[in-house]
Amino acid sequence: MTAGTRAEPMKAAVLREGGRLVAEDWPRPALGEGDVLLRLKGCGLCGSDLAKIGDPRTRVPVVLGHEVVGEVAAIGAGVAECAIGDRVVAAHHVPCGACHYCRRGSESMCLAFKASNLDPGGFAEYVRVPRANVRHAMFRVPRDVSDEAASFVEPLACCLRAVRRARIERGDTTVIVGLGSIGCLFVQLLAHAGVNVVGCDPIAERADVAKRMGAVAAGPAEVAAAAQRELSLGRGADQVIVTGGGAAMLPWVAEVLRDGGAVHYFAGGAGDALPIPLDALYHRELTVSATYSASPADLAEAFRLIASGAVAPARLVTHRIPLGSLDRGVDLMRRREALKVYVTP
Repeated sequence: MTAGTRAEPMKAAVLREGGRLVAEDWPRPALGEGDVLLRLKGCGLCGSDLAKIGDPRTRVPVVLGHEVVGEVAAIGAGVAECAIGDRVVAAHHVPCGACHYCRRGSESMCLAFKASNLDPGGFAEYVRVPRANVRHAMFRVPRDVSDEAASFVEPLACCLRAVRRARIERGDTTVIVGLGSIGCLFVQLLAHAGVNVVGCDPIAERADVAKRMGAVAAGPAEVAAAAQRELSLGRGADQVIVTGGGAAMLPWVAEVLRDGGAVHYFAGGAGDALPIPLDALYHRELTVSATYSASPADLAEAFRLIASGAVAPARLVTHRIPLGSLDRGVDLMRRREALKVYVTP
């Protein structure tokens, strides 16, 4: 395909009014200078996709999906980073690298970051990777790394940024609330870094997965609370990372944190106010932090960890579904029957 031309339509899972996902024709994206066109091999279904699907404020029609792995099908003028036939992963947001936010380590607040995206999204047969993403957020996948494993580069990068923001160090005791695919990524990442990890989730099967991935202990709230007390010699956890449950989790989190500890909200959720007295935050020197998305440096580190085998996330994929059945994958995740859904075109 020649750069700058628009070819025949492709199939995509399109979000329509009322949260309906419809498999239909969508224009195949045209390439500009420096762009790359990927033929999708697969795309992970993320919790943020579910949130957008269920949010009436989401502008429709739209094609979602950002945890992509694909094969280079065409390249625009001036592209030297890859060749046709290469298997790559590409992330959807790229900061400018020069503004005040970028200089202060808040790349995801950069205006260029918020404006960037893949075209259209990963739940399609083809996706255009814009020039900035090609340069700063696209990586060639080694032959011995599976498509499923490669699709975790972006979510693992988000976890890495959270670990840095929460200032987690070797030997700390950290509780992970919510043992979905993100929670289990945190478990594997932190266990690899020498952290004493405790998982908290009422679903026994997910607790078992977390223990297989390196958690010292995992289970419902009472099990997690007892385990962190033993590991911390009664002080309390150094950090708690919340991947689900919203603001309602905060009182329990405050109970298991040590004085001077930190809670990190990896995901948003329900709750218009934090249900903890300001006086408790003040006298106990508790820290509340959050992160949204990842920087190019985080993406590069996540890619290195997966390519080297230090983190092996592919086993988190419990369901593989075709593009036309994306609505079934959404339902499986909402009912917490799927740990991770991988969508193939």
